Amino acid sequence: QVQLVESGGGLVQAGGSLRLSCAASGIFFRINDMGWYRHTPGKQRELVATITRGGTTNYEGTVKGRFAISRDDAKNTVYLQMNSLEPEDTAVYYCNADVISTKAMESLWGQGTQVTVSS
Repeated sequence: QVQLVESGGGLVQAGGSLRLSCAASGIFFRINDMGWYRHTPGKQRELVATITRGGTTNYEGTVKGRFAISRDDAKNTVYLQMNSLEPEDTAVYYCNADVISTKAMESLWGQGTQVTVSS
């Protein structure tokens, strides 16, 4: 069974930085697209950033220039470097990965990690 395990969330003051990590474990052949999403109570889960296996990135408009997504395929890990954090970034952050395993392709989610930005 393939799992995604996130780490790196926490409480930070506005203007500060956090780095989220998400590592895939289990038996699989390859990971294609990876990404980060966030959810705030009362709102739908929204895309934050994605990265293809080839390294092409895509960002939600409000995080462009502040957040950076990257991946290390040797470690099966995706990262989200978050700088210049704002209170509006407060949310539960989830990683997502399209994993090729014995079950063909699965779109998997991590358990979520809380990011709280105080003003």
